Amino acid sequence: MKPLFRRMHRGFTLIELSLAIMLGMATGAMVLALFNNQMAFLKIYSAQNFLTEEAPIISMYVGKLVGKADRFRLHNTVEDAAAGLRVVDTPDTPSSVVVLNYRQPDGTVRASILAFDKESHALYYYVVPVNGVLGAPQWAVTKKATDVTFSMEKGILRMELRGPSHEKITYSGAMQ
Repeated sequence: MKPLFRRMHRGFTLIELSLAIMLGMATGAMVLALFNNQMAFLKIYSAQNFLTEEAPIISMYVGKLVGKADRFRLHNTVEDAAAGLRVVDTPDTPSSVVVLNYRQPDGTVRASILAFDKESHALYYYVVPVNGVLGAPQWAVTKKATDVTFSMEKGILRMELRGPSHEKITYSGAMQ
């Protein structure tokens, strides 16, 4: 005997479809919330990138350079520093260039220059050659600073560095 009505099971019921759509929407909303949370975290992390990655390296380089120097002079331009002209000797007067002098074992004096270039936002390191003709910078200590100023307070060299997110870091160092 043949059944009169044959049941066709070719689809989902309305309740099953509604439940599947609701689960899909809930999963999509959770994924979107997690994505927004991750993007907010990355934005905060990238804003602190200068403080966490760049600042410790700058501190190490500048600390070693200043710590080994025998004396320093402040100037307003690299040209003045190379020529030894217009020394900034008033306390608390900021300048963008510092000349560091190092006494060599044979008694001679070697000099280097740390100078901030406002156009390229870079703190450059120059080695002053024996002939006194200053060439291109040897390397850049940082290219992410927005402003670097050097000053002298009670015989202590201070370097104030401002980062891309308006961070303000002050390095202080005295001669040995």
